[in-house]
Amino acid sequence: MSAVRVRFAPSPTGELHIGGAHTALFNWLFARSHSGAFILRLEDTDKARSQQSYVSGILDSLRWLGIDWDEGPDKEGPFGPYYQSERLPVYQKYIQQLLDNGHAYYCFCSEEDLSREKETALKEKKDYHYSGRCKKLKPDEVDALLSQGLQPTVRIKIPSSGITIVNDLIRGSISFENRLLDDFIIVKADGWPTYNLAVVIDDYTMHISHVIRAEEHLSNTPKQLLLYQALGFEAPQFAHVSMILAPDRKKLSKRHGATPIKELREQGYLPEALIGYLAQLGSSGNDEILLTREQMINGFSLDNISRSPAMYDIDKLTWLNSHLMSQLSNERIMTEMAAHPQVSAWVKQSGNVYWEKVVGLIKSRAKTLLDLLSLADYFYDDCFDYEEKGIEKHFKAPDTAQILNELLLMVKTSDSFSAEILEANLRALAESQGRKAAQLIHPARLALTGKTATPGLFEIMELLGQERCNLRLERAIHFVNKLKI
Repeated sequence: MSAVRVRFAPSPTGELHIGGAHTALFNWLFARSHSGAFILRLEDTDKARSQQSYVSGILDSLRWLGIDWDEGPDKEGPFGPYYQSERLPVYQKYIQQLLDNGHAYYCFCSEEDLSREKETALKEKKDYHYSGRCKKLKPDEVDALLSQGLQPTVRIKIPSSGITIVNDLIRGSISFENRLLDDFIIVKADGWPTYNLAVVIDDYTMHISHVIRAEEHLSNTPKQLLLYQALGFEAPQFAHVSMILAPDRKKLSKRHGATPIKELREQGYLPEALIGYLAQLGSSGNDEILLTREQMINGFSLDNISRSPAMYDIDKLTWLNSHLMSQLSNERIMTEMAAHPQVSAWVKQSGNVYWEKVVGLIKSRAKTLLDLLSLADYFYDDCFDYEEKGIEKHFKAPDTAQILNELLLMVKTSDSFSAEILEANLRALAESQGRKAAQLIHPARLALTGKTATPGLFEIMELLGQERCNLRLERAIHFVNKLKI
């Protein structure tokens, strides 16, 4: 097998989103599984919408996901430049070649001319196809029009009969009738190539062996194959990955449900969870576990890619992220959260050792990194509110004040404040009063944290320490007594 070279070629007209990251990942996995090269190319010729901030955002998101490139922006290779906006001289050479060999021709039709043709086709209830009238111009007529300073487009000559066959590595053989393709524009009036021509020239000159892209590009493939033929280029192999659908089964897009990777990162999702989830979308395998990068690379095959659309499910991603959170080391989570202002303030307040213990207690209950902030607040703030449902269920019980006072005495007189001793003391206290341990644990949890659901109560007590537990129980007793007034 010849050297594998694949590419991801986003347009910097917006942030990298789920669909784009999915395509990038599949190309990256294919390259790495074949010891090939992964090329990043920026299709930035849309001058009105392309922005440098989007370029930076795309590069940052790919780096965060761990998708590295072998050639591309800030990693120059032998076939650059890797920004389309810097490749005009490359395009001009091949545009002239197509004009010289008669496979393309200048089109001087104005927008008004084309509109009239479309209106006529509409009245006659026919599908519109460009009439091809500029194809009939003689060389001296073309020269005369050019000498007038007119800025024509360039169209490719499409065979009026026959078929073009796309041999897709995922979808098999697909036939397209040439007569339905029309003489489409390959160069705009400003001299820049349209997408279909630019991508063919770029892929050929960058020695791309496989084009792995979204299914929505399948309709472009016969046009591109005809351009490969007209230019005398050997075409790469094509593989079109199924679309990703939003929960309402509509196409996932920048404007419909496709959350930017940057936003998911800000929401506290981990790159391993997102990469693992994207690898599952549209491919067969166990979707209940997250594979390591090495496992994903070793197991990746286009044969395992489904032809059916994949459904983007944020709940599934969140579940996988939560599962991963519980398995990560405290140190890794601390590193991920270190730059957050709230965490910085907490560390300044109580130190890294205390924060690490907090993380160890709460990480298994967090769905995302940001959840840690709400889960950890009562470890730092002694003046929290009590959950309303907890007040109704636990603090308004007739014997709550008595229970809290007994717990306060237990805490004050405890010689040891380890979780094991505290649990033993509480259970002994409950037994001596003829109560179930839960009758003491629930009001104690609410008094010490303000919440009805937390990690283990006794581990929390040990971490808070004897003095803070005393103060919080006294505060709760005061609150309960006020309820009865």
